[in-house]
Amino acid sequence: MKKEKTIGWLLIAGAVGVLIPYTILTIIFEYPDILRQDTSIILTKFHEGGSKFIWTWFAFALIGLPLLPAYIRIGQKLENQSPLARTATTIGVIGLIVQMIGLLRWTFVVPVLANSFVSATDETTKAAAIIAFKTIHQFAGVILGEHLGQLFTIIWTVLISISFAKLKLFPKWINILGFVSAFIYLLAQAELFATVMPGFPVWDMAGFIGSTAWLIWLIIIGFKFLKLKK
Repeated sequence: MKKEKTIGWLLIAGAVGVLIPYTILTIIFEYPDILRQDTSIILTKFHEGGSKFIWTWFAFALIGLPLLPAYIRIGQKLENQSPLARTATTIGVIGLIVQMIGLLRWTFVVPVLANSFVSATDETTKAAAIIAFKTIHQFAGVILGEHLGQLFTIIWTVLISISFAKLKLFPKWINILGFVSAFIYLLAQAELFATVMPGFPVWDMAGFIGSTAWLIWLIIIGFKFLKLKK
């Protein structure tokens, strides 16, 4: 199989793979809206979901793995023609890895905290579970997954779109979609600052619109790579 076709299938598999568990979580866990709820509600609902929730989060964290070799192969294909490609690849790979690490907290950390909270017979233990959840969520979720992970993904998208544009690999509208999705995705960073600066201006739909547009963009360039002949 040609390198271009491999890249195409990896991009499509990774993007669709991320969409499936994400959609399931929006249905069964009301994600990401539930994260705006009180911590006690989050932990209780997660505990009620049991292993179904744990495995869904595990899938959400790892099913996008095909994007890693896709990023690397794109970088290898373009690095001799575009100096930005090598830098973009490094940034993109780091972004994906830290996002996966952040998401895996829902599989290996949150279940323990949820069980501790629900089974607690005293308020002190419950309070400790809540504080622990907030701490790990702020570190693994906000800092690693959503800030660094998404920010690096945004940078990768911009750099790769610039490379695509310079090399004229795809129609202009595809590159524009990459830039637009990255910009909207970037606006979602405001919500992270709002967690430590109440009142910070936030566009609630930025994360959903930006990430969805980005995944659609990935799928589109995946199909374009399948048809690429050079």
